[in-house]
Amino acid sequence: MSQDFRSAQRPAPDKVLVDIADYTLSYRIDSDDAYETAFYCLMDSLACGFQALKYPACTKLLGPVVPGATMPGGARVPGTSYELDPVQAAFNLGAMIRWLDFNDTWLAAEWGHPSDNLGGILAVADYLSRRNVLQGQKPLTVRDVLTAMIKAHEIQGVTALQNSFNRVGLDHVLLVRIATTAVVTAMLGGTRDQVINALSNAWVDGGALRTYRHAPNTGSRKSWAAGDATSRGVRLALMAMSGEMGYPSALTAPTWGFQDVLFDGRPLSYPQPFGSYVMENILFKISYPAEFHGQTAVEAAMALHEQVRERLDRIDRIVIETQESGARIIDKTGPLANPADRDHCIQYMVAVALIFGRLTAEDYEAATAGDPRIDALRSRTLVMENTTFTQEYFDPEKRYIGNAVQVFFTDGTATQRVAVDYPIGHRKRRAEGIPVLRRKFEAAVIGHFSPKQSESIKTLFADRARLESLAVQEFVASLIKN
Repeated sequence: MSQDFRSAQRPAPDKVLVDIADYTLSYRIDSDDAYETAFYCLMDSLACGFQALKYPACTKLLGPVVPGATMPGGARVPGTSYELDPVQAAFNLGAMIRWLDFNDTWLAAEWGHPSDNLGGILAVADYLSRRNVLQGQKPLTVRDVLTAMIKAHEIQGVTALQNSFNRVGLDHVLLVRIATTAVVTAMLGGTRDQVINALSNAWVDGGALRTYRHAPNTGSRKSWAAGDATSRGVRLALMAMSGEMGYPSALTAPTWGFQDVLFDGRPLSYPQPFGSYVMENILFKISYPAEFHGQTAVEAAMALHEQVRERLDRIDRIVIETQESGARIIDKTGPLANPADRDHCIQYMVAVALIFGRLTAEDYEAATAGDPRIDALRSRTLVMENTTFTQEYFDPEKRYIGNAVQVFFTDGTATQRVAVDYPIGHRKRRAEGIPVLRRKFEAAVIGHFSPKQSESIKTLFADRARLESLAVQEFVASLIKN
């Protein structure tokens, strides 16, 4: 039956909007594995944020939009002394978490970083808890924050399983906006209709172009885009709570809906119901602050460092085998203009690891990038897709991110081919990875806070049960820079 495009009869809300709203409001998380992983995700995300505060390119964007526009009793930004409205506080923390490309990752048809949503979640939780205490009501606890994180991870990650937004040129931060909008509206006490209304506006916003992630325009927006997305989610949630209307067929409306306008007319696909799968299987970036498709390439190059360090001038070529996604987004030649350009270049990552036996955030800055040996090795590097790596990347039972590196010399000899199927942050390497994650967190805390406050924070995170029961306003207060 043809649709009457003249009819103003408003349809029932799109199924995707309803399913996300019902999950957000009603689903009970009963997986201790998910809560334990969320605890480590909270720890890791804060570590990334504290580390980012060393970089003026990040800190210049923090604080209120307009100097002096603070909000006493509002939301505080961990690691700083800022006290802001929850929308701007969400931007601050979201930008900090994402700045160094070091926070958690989800890889599927679409990729992204679900811990980006913590910017909005923690800002709103602190604001609500402080308000509740003033009104004689119960504050939220850290357990409530972990629950919201699990649900935001799930919404973002399940939406990403079969829907490739990057294939139509849209950036994955649109999924941060969707997930933050849903969970924050629920945190604010939104009804089912209010969550649906807020979500519909989040989809109507469309998506940012991926221009800032790719040559020749790669730039620092990729480091604050997630902060922008999570703060937008908070804003839309607050608007819905004020009674602002929604758009029930925002996704499916012929001609004007998201699917027709921005997704080539294809319906969004959800292969499994929402639960706690994504948090349980999230990938942590523990060892190297680098785009995740290249993590195992760096690990392989590190294994070869001792064999090649004295023979760098005799390298004929370097062969990197990667997944299709890696070949498509981080295989980059030519001049690299800034740190954001460099941390999305697999040849650069591998060259630094081979030369120095390390890869840190500082290695993307000009001091290291100016070493002529890096570009010399980049020019001799061949990147090629390994179809097995691609297949195992998409296999839901594996979710590998394989890479292999081999170095060939001018005298005809070569190193062994070093292949790594999945990095230390993968679920299959949790036992190996969690101690490294804890060290990453402790180093970030010690590097930013005074010795006394550092010990207090480390003690707080040493007892998960105690931390989960802590009121959010007390938790955030312990993280404010004295």
